[in-house]
Amino acid sequence: MTRSLKKGPFIDPKLLKKISGKNTQTEPMIKTWSRDSQISPEMVGFLFGVYNGKTHLEVRVTEDMVGHRLGEFSPTKKFLRHGGRMQKELEMKKKESEIAAAAAAKAEIAPASAAPKK
Repeated sequence: MTRSLKKGPFIDPKLLKKISGKNTQTEPMIKTWSRDSQISPEMVGFLFGVYNGKTHLEVRVTEDMVGHRLGEFSPTKKFLRHGGRMQKELEMKKKESEIAAAAAAKAEIAPASAAPKK
């Protein structure tokens, strides 16, 4: 997504129009479909709703984001997990070890509370 230096950064004119003269604290979320717009210093502090193909994800612009594209902060794909039998077995072992650890911790607490008080 590089752009020639002589052309300058691409910022959607409609997006610039939406933020011009607005206050960052009072302005609600600004919805945009322009994922390829570059973040400029004028956008710092604004809350953008960047469209990811399904919904608008909230992106609060900070100084570190200047120079990046809006689409970088709104992922379009949702990673669930790697599947298969092997993954399910690993998850079951992990769950069993957590249950065993919780039972051991409970067993440690029970004898201490059963001790007679003087």
